[in-house]
Amino acid sequence: MTQVLLTQIRRCIHRASALLPWTLEGGNIPDRLLVRPVDPWPGDSEAGRIFCGEETGFLWEANSPGCEYLQGFSWLRDLRALGTPEARRFAQEGVESWIRHHPRPRGVAWRADLTGQRIALWVSLYDLFEPPAEDELHGLFFASLYRQAQHLSRVLPGETYGIALLHAIQGLLYAGLVLEGGEAWIEQALGLLKKELDLQILKDGAHISRSPAKLLEALQILTDMRTALGIAAYPLPSFIQYGIDRIGPALRFFRTMDGHFSLVNGAQEGSKTLIDLILAQSGAAGKAPRSLPCAGYERATLGRTHLMFDSGAPPPFPHDDSAHAAPLSFELGYGKDRIFTGCGAHSSSGEWQGALRATAAHCTGILDHRNACETGASGHFRRRAKITEARRENTKDAVLLEASHDGYVPLNGFTHRRRLYLSEEGHSLKGEDRFSADAPPAHTLEAAIRFHVHPRVMVSLIRDGAEVLLRLPGGAGWRFFASAGVLAVEDSVYLGQGTTPRRTKQIVIHGRISAKDALIKWALQREG
Repeated sequence: MTQVLLTQIRRCIHRASALLPWTLEGGNIPDRLLVRPVDPWPGDSEAGRIFCGEETGFLWEANSPGCEYLQGFSWLRDLRALGTPEARRFAQEGVESWIRHHPRPRGVAWRADLTGQRIALWVSLYDLFEPPAEDELHGLFFASLYRQAQHLSRVLPGETYGIALLHAIQGLLYAGLVLEGGEAWIEQALGLLKKELDLQILKDGAHISRSPAKLLEALQILTDMRTALGIAAYPLPSFIQYGIDRIGPALRFFRTMDGHFSLVNGAQEGSKTLIDLILAQSGAAGKAPRSLPCAGYERATLGRTHLMFDSGAPPPFPHDDSAHAAPLSFELGYGKDRIFTGCGAHSSSGEWQGALRATAAHCTGILDHRNACETGASGHFRRRAKITEARRENTKDAVLLEASHDGYVPLNGFTHRRRLYLSEEGHSLKGEDRFSADAPPAHTLEAAIRFHVHPRVMVSLIRDGAEVLLRLPGGAGWRFFASAGVLAVEDSVYLGQGTTPRRTKQIVIHGRISAKDALIKWALQREG
């Protein structure tokens, strides 16, 4: 959460002049927590200071800045990190304000995933704002907690899916563990969880969304639920530990040599510290595999060079709502320096999210300025690429990766095939991009093969535009050249961290296709 967004949130939230009445229909409301789950995840003390630094109260509007941050109560972690008496007071005011303004299930505040997150954080951070037993907030808190759990029990799974459903299940499980008489909620939550893990966690350990960021979130949720079950002395179902064990190696697959994530399918680099912490807390062992065959990713490392290749099809509906239209894209790094990368992702801006999902925001080929997968108004793909071939060959000194997709066939009949050959101890990468069809196109097609460069890499055209020189932060130099087309260096953006785009460059091979087969070869060679 950036300082700008936090300041916007605080400036727009004003205390209402009249608080809505709190009512609850029937039921014996528990008045204590049987157990107290722990929340081991760090907050941001600076964010907490900004958040409670202005005396303006709360406005729980659906369209307010940072709505999900507010409604899900993840800001409680930031207040805990701040650790001042003011932070404790602000936490109490925030919980009471939410309760009084949301007496019944309605609107975004009661969305299943936000309700689940809120329940989990309320009970695991209860020590932060715990009111005295005689305080009015004490009764309000338990009445609200009970009602929110009832709501989840009634609506799940409904239309909730993916990581959002895991958050909702976690909230229902926590409510069942901490509230007297909640055994039915526990069993309901565990039953739903088993079905979702079978669906969401693929056999290779990846998440069905193909996103490393969502996979990390799933591991965090499972680790929390395992810990909560242990604190409550409730038997741990074997499928939870099995899910954790599968996720660990897959999560390591997505880490580059700098310890962060590859920028695929909505993921940013992420916090190395948090990734390390979640893996450590989970205890998930296992080395990173060289392939994730179910998700459709390949990984190759020779010497100090690291290559990650997206050779898979887009995730199925409805788990494609944040997937990127980037078949056959790749990322390349040398040591801890990234060379070629995707443009990244944005956590909140719909406009940026749409632009960064585009095929042109990745290191792959594009025809006629069209996306290889077309996104509909709902955010899901209505035209999607299918991987028609994917294979890998390994020798002692080289790796060959090859795949093709048919995403452009409905538009112009062309299939895109890519071959990547990494050799010479990682000092040489040769690529081939072939566009082929059964017949010549009805009109000449514009083709572009894009290689987005990390902003820390210096890029310049040399030899009268015949080659591109790349200079890495560590001093290593690389030369890029192509067999056909026009080589250009153009502007690009990088959103691998935060919400502020960084200027960078991209190498582009421009070409025109008028025959039924076109082949462009290119290479990246380390100097010296």
